[in-house]
Amino acid sequence: MTDTADNHHSKQEIAHELSIEFVDESRETLQGLEVALDAARNGHKPVTEVIKDFRRVALLLRGQAPNFGLRSLSLVAHRLYDYLGNATDILPPRAWEDLQGFIDTMTSLLGTVTDEDATPAGLVRALPCKLGFDFSDIVVRNVEVMLVMPNGTQTRFVERELTQCGYRVSIVTDTLMAFALIVQAQPDLVIISAVMPHLDGIDLSMALASMPSTRNIPLALITSFVPEDDRLKVLPQKIPVVYKGATFGDDLFKALDNLFLI
Repeated sequence: MTDTADNHHSKQEIAHELSIEFVDESRETLQGLEVALDAARNGHKPVTEVIKDFRRVALLLRGQAPNFGLRSLSLVAHRLYDYLGNATDILPPRAWEDLQGFIDTMTSLLGTVTDEDATPAGLVRALPCKLGFDFSDIVVRNVEVMLVMPNGTQTRFVERELTQCGYRVSIVTDTLMAFALIVQAQPDLVIISAVMPHLDGIDLSMALASMPSTRNIPLALITSFVPEDDRLKVLPQKIPVVYKGATFGDDLFKALDNLFLI
């Protein structure tokens, strides 16, 4: 019995040590990003290299942070990677402060070994809007929309349409990852592609619509299936369907209108 207790205690100590190491290494990594950002801002380092550095760190923290209970850090890292999705070798003036803000937010989340008391939904809404769009003529609304769709022309079209409406849009290309992010971030709307790898988009929609923690989040499904397709009959009636094709734009507008987002 004593051996079992000692073994359990030993495992706890190892896990704690690994958590401390991860936090320390991540803090050093973020400090390195800050140095690189300052160098690029002053013309001493190519912008393309800095963007690569930020993307690399974002992927690293997004994947590893949940292993140490830092789920909010993983969420912010995902948003950083998404933020840079449309970045080019010429960054707009706002990008320097935006990237510094990401560093500051992630560093603050490393202040403790666990972020159980963090509020992910609030963190997300405080993060900068995604790069790649001109907001000079757009009133940005405090409405978070998550697209759970594969990379491609259709996704970029939907993102552009929503962004032009002033919505803050993030893209997740994996339904299993999206499931965890939706529970954490509590977006104001989730638009899901019916056909997705790993977990089908229809199954994800049904799960979200039935779970107490997500059932009040508005959902919409995008599909190329015909309306009579049996696969769509299992969807809850409250989930609007946007059909790809000639009526796509009208269907999207109608879905947003029905969900009181226009």
